[in-house]
Amino acid sequence: MSEEFLLTKEGYDKISAELEELISVKRPEVAERIKEAISYGDISENAEFDAAKNEQAELEQRIDKLENMVRKAKIIYENEMPKDKVGLGMTVKVKDEGTNEIMEFTIVGATESDPFAGKISNESLVGAALIGQKKGDKTEIQIPDGIVKYEILDIYRK
Repeated sequence: MSEEFLLTKEGYDKISAELEELISVKRPEVAERIKEAISYGDISENAEFDAAKNEQAELEQRIDKLENMVRKAKIIYENEMPKDKVGLGMTVKVKDEGTNEIMEFTIVGATESDPFAGKISNESLVGAALIGQKKGDKTEIQIPDGIVKYEILDIYRK
């Protein structure tokens, strides 16, 4: 079976919008730069041409990647997830029992993860351990720095 990309609806929409932008705006811009660079004459020593061709290659690689993700996307609708268990698209508030620090994580597919924005992958050590937990549950998670102990304080949709 081909690899699925688990995405929230928000993540799918974001990827689709980026793909549309790259195809309808960026691709023509790069093509125009290549055309302009060719008009300067000899392309064998034309830095503008080389830069534009490199940009085009990177752009096409990104477009291919996004098209593949859209094609293989499995959208997880948060409203279809149980409200009493941690799952994809849900936000979980936890208390670190070692430091008493309270944190919030939104569980997302690996494609959407952005730890600095509080979005952690369901495939990460913490994300995988939180999946299926309920409010009030306590869990120990082995991470590279040791073991963290979390108490689930709340589960909700943002």
